[in-house]
This record gives sequence, structure tokens and C-alpha cells, in this order.
Amino acid sequence: MKLSARNVLKGKVKRVTPGAVNTEVVIEIAGGAEVVSIITKTSATGLKLKKGKDVYAVIKASNVIIAVD
Repeated sequence: MKLSARNVLKGKVKRVTPGAVNTEVVIEIAGGAEVVSIITKTSATGLKLKKGKDVYAVIKASNVIIAVD
């Protein structure tokens, strides 16, 4: 697999929560940190996501915005 994204984090699916249209996927990465992603229900089904499955969190972002009150 080759990607243009530079941030690829290997982890395991911790939780899959399907909704009407989208699915929330929680991935546990090294050190116990979690990455949460919202993907389409169709994508989650196609990837056969389930608890314990090895996956990669691929992050492609040119900007990270930080805000405070």
C-alpha cells in the first residue's frame, strides 16, 4: 500500500458504533491512545470492521486548527 498521507498509525479497532448513515470507529493505537473516525456505513461494512481487527488510521491534513474560548 502506498499513500501520499504521511501520518499512518497502526492500531486495533476498539469499538464500532453504526448509525443510520455513518459509523463511528474507535481505533486504539500504541500507548493506549485512541483515534476516532466517522466513516460511511457502507465503507465500514466493506472494510468488515469489527472489534480487534488490525487497521491503519490514515491522517491527511494540511492544517490543524486550534481554538480556545
